[in-house]
Amino acid sequence: MSVPYIINSRGEQEPFSVKKVERSARRVGASGKLAQKISQEIAHNVYTGISTKEIFRQVKRMLHREAPPAALRFSLKEAMQLLGPTGFPFEQYIAEIFESWGFRIKTNQLVSGHCCSGYEIDFLAERESILKLVECKFRQASQGIVQIEVALANYARFLDIKNRFDYQKQRKSQQEIKSLLVTNTRFSSRAIRYCECVGVELLGWNYPKNKGLEFFIDSEGLYPVTILPSFKREWGDTFSRKGLMMVKDILNTDPNSLGQKLGLPVAQLRSLISEASLLLTE
Repeated sequence: MSVPYIINSRGEQEPFSVKKVERSARRVGASGKLAQKISQEIAHNVYTGISTKEIFRQVKRMLHREAPPAALRFSLKEAMQLLGPTGFPFEQYIAEIFESWGFRIKTNQLVSGHCCSGYEIDFLAERESILKLVECKFRQASQGIVQIEVALANYARFLDIKNRFDYQKQRKSQQEIKSLLVTNTRFSSRAIRYCECVGVELLGWNYPKNKGLEFFIDSEGLYPVTILPSFKREWGDTFSRKGLMMVKDILNTDPNSLGQKLGLPVAQLRSLISEASLLLTE
C-alpha cells in the first residue's frame, strides 16, 4: 500500500507519518491510548494532497472532544504565529522566557562594536558571568526557515561587538559573551552547521533536538497569551504594551481590574482568564 503525500506549511510534499501525528498528540499531554486512537483515525482518512493544516484541524477537534487542555496546548505553533507580523511581540515574549530563567533583561539596546556603532540588539540577557546577545527572528509560516545568510550576518555583528567588549569589559570581569539566535520556526541545516562551528547558540522549533523552544514552553507552562481561543488578534499591541505576554500573567487575575488596566471588555476577559485556568491548572 502506497504512503499518501501531504502538503506541509511551506507548500512542499512529504510522506504522511502516523508516528508524527501520535508524537504531536503525546507532546501536548494526550494519553498513549488517546494519541494512538487519534493517529489511527487520521491515517484512515488521510489522502494524497491533504494539507498539514487540515490534519492539524482534525487532530485538534478530536483532542478538544476528549482532552480540552491538550487541545489548547496543541495550538502552540499557531499561537506563535499570532505574535507577528512585526516580530516585536515575539521579542518581548522570548525576553519574558529568559527573565523567568533568572536572567536580567535589557530590551531594544543600541550597542557599539569595535568598528561600527549603533547595532540594534533585540535584548541582552545577563546572569552571573554570562552575557547573551539575543537576536530574535520571527517568521510567518510562508516565510519558512531561518537561512544561513541570517546566521552569517548575526555572527559578523557579534564579533564586532565582542571585540569592543574584550577591551572594555570582558578582560576586567571575565564575563563570557555569547551570541544566541532565536526563531519561532526552524533553522536550515547549513545555518545549524555554521552556528555549531563558530559557537553561536540556537533556539527554535525542535532545535536543539528534543530541547527546542516548544519543549521549554510546554514543560514550564510558558505559553503565550495568544494560545487562548478567546484572545483576539487586535489585542496584541495592548497586551504587549502592558507586558502581559504569557498566559501565567493573567492567571487568577480579577477580570474587572484587568479590564481597567487594558481598556478591554470585562466579559471577554472573563473567558480568557477561564481558559488560562483550564490550560495551567488542569
